[in-house]
Amino acid sequence: MKFLNPTITVDVVIFTVEDGILKTLIIHRTREPFAGSPALPGGFHHEGETTLVAARRILADKAGVKDVYLEQLYTFDDLGRDPRGALVSVTYFALVPISEMRIVETEKTQKPELLPSASLPRLAFDHNKIVDYSVERLQAKVQYTNIVYSLLPKRFTLTELQSIYETILDKKLDKRNFRKKWKELELLKETNSFSKGGRQRPAKLYEFRSKK
Repeated sequence: MKFLNPTITVDVVIFTVEDGILKTLIIHRTREPFAGSPALPGGFHHEGETTLVAARRILADKAGVKDVYLEQLYTFDDLGRDPRGALVSVTYFALVPISEMRIVETEKTQKPELLPSASLPRLAFDHNKIVDYSVERLQAKVQYTNIVYSLLPKRFTLTELQSIYETILDKKLDKRNFRKKWKELELLKETNSFSKGGRQRPAKLYEFRSKK
C-alpha cells in the first residue's frame, strides 16, 4: 500500500449581508493554476502555525481583512481537486456585519470584492462546491443556534432580524409567527432605544441576551 503525504492548504469563506443579499468575499488569483480566476482567499499551511493562524494570515495578506471571527468548517479532500497533486483543504468560515467589513488593499492583496453567494462566477479549484456547502451549513445553523448575531449590529430591530433570516434562508417568513417564536425562545431583550432615520416610524431596538 502506498502512503501519501498530502500538502495542506487553508481556504476561507467569509459571508456578509449587504442590501438584503448574502455575499461572499472573493479574490482574484495572481499565480497558476487558475491565474486571474476568482477564488476564495486561500493558501498553503506553513510550518509552525495552526490552520487557524494560517487562515488569519491568508485573509490579511490576500484579502486585506483582519480581526474577524473564524470557525473551522470542513476538510475537502476529493481526488483531483487541485491540478498540482494531493492537496487537502482545511476550510474556515466567518460571518461579518457589513458595517464591520474592512477591506484594506495593499500590493499583496488580490483584488478582493464581495459578490452574491447565489450567483458566483466559476471559481478556481472546487471553491464553488465549498461555498455551496458553506451556505447549506449556514442555513442549517441559523435554525438551531443564534449565530445570526454575527451579521447584526449590537442593537437591531425585529424587522432587521427577520430580514437576515429571510436572506440566509432565501424565503419569506410570516412576520407574526417569526416574532412569536423569538418571544418564546427568550433570547432577546428589549432596550430603551429606538431606530432613527428613514421614513418608517421609529422601532424598538433589541439585543441578544447571550451569544452562546
